[in-house]
Amino acid sequence: MNHLDTSFLILALARGSREDQRLRAWLRTGEELGMSAIGWAEFLCGPVDSPALELAGRIVGEPVAFTAADAVLAARLFDDTGRRRGSLADCMIAATAIQAGASLATANSRDFARFAGAGLALAGT
Repeated sequence: MNHLDTSFLILALARGSREDQRLRAWLRTGEELGMSAIGWAEFLCGPVDSPALELAGRIVGEPVAFTAADAVLAARLFDDTGRRRGSLADCMIAATAIQAGASLATANSRDFARFAGAGLALAGT
């Protein structure tokens, strides 16, 4: 299973992009795809038009809820990676993927590589 990060989903909706090509390959092979509710909220902050919103919704389905266990792990990730300002949402997205046993597809691998020691696998790496 792959969870999509906001950055990946935005770029995947651009026809012909590297992310679009990866997403299409996953869809052809029946790869299970998902997205955290946190990432979905970031995506909805847009700008995003109705056709892109409808397509994205069909791709990711119902976003994966952020649970109490995810919150505990996200707080640990936040603490363990230096309590960096502006990084809490990334910690929450990473925690949701880790808890779901999913790899994370992102266009910002540098932002998420710091969570590898906690068990986060990046899709395609």
